[in-house]
Amino acid sequence: MNNPTSTIDCQVHAYERDRPERPWAAHLHGPTEVTGDQMVAAMDDVGVDGALLISPWTMYRFDGSYALEVYASHPGRFGLIKPFDAQADDVVDQMAAWGANAGVVGARIMLVGDDTPPADDPGLNRVLAAGAELGLPVNVFCWGKLPLLGELAARNPHTQLILDHVGLTQPFEPPAPEQPFADLPNVLALASYDNIAIKISGACTLSHQPFPYADIWPPLARIFSAYGIERCLWGTDWTRAVGLLSYAEGVEAFRLTDTVSDSERAALMGGNLTRIYNWAPTVA
Repeated sequence: MNNPTSTIDCQVHAYERDRPERPWAAHLHGPTEVTGDQMVAAMDDVGVDGALLISPWTMYRFDGSYALEVYASHPGRFGLIKPFDAQADDVVDQMAAWGANAGVVGARIMLVGDDTPPADDPGLNRVLAAGAELGLPVNVFCWGKLPLLGELAARNPHTQLILDHVGLTQPFEPPAPEQPFADLPNVLALASYDNIAIKISGACTLSHQPFPYADIWPPLARIFSAYGIERCLWGTDWTRAVGLLSYAEGVEAFRLTDTVSDSERAALMGGNLTRIYNWAPTVA
């Protein structure tokens, strides 16, 4: 049944081994595979009820077929999100087709690289307009390009945007960046756009200290204050974070911190996600 106090991870990935039938586009730091079954087992071990399963762009680019297979095996545990190519002529039709699948809760765009288009790019704005029309929140990966997200938010005020990974460049292996929160002013500036929520995903990978990562909480408190806890979503970014901490540590650090109240913790670790994505896991 639906659990109003579910613990929900806002970003996990699952993928199978590189194979000819579904080849990887590139290699992601981490295990040779993390199947849906393995992801569910990791969640069960630490009492995480559900998660948003993000089809990994590194391996599968714009192909969300494996995520759909995982959902078919575990329909109560995952809400599905996949990346889209904003420059595809039929991207709006692709989004409509994706949104028609059971379990789908959102879309994603990757604003990375030197060829990232500007805020007036027709393709980007078609994606965001379609997100509003289809009721699909659009997750945005934009490390180093945060002002662009602000421009897009202003152009598309009716689209629910979610800033991935605290908006900050995060490592794939130790050590954390020397100044991991250097771009925090740009993250905080985006809080002025009411249609932007923020994933507090992978935040523990920014720490220079061991579990429970005491040095991340002061800058995170500034984010919670700027956005309001109601626009913040906890997540692990598993398995990208596997070289820096265990899944349990990524969960327990947020359960143990005294920098948020119990009611704020419940909102951060599930309640906000249920409201923003209109989805909650079902537990038999």
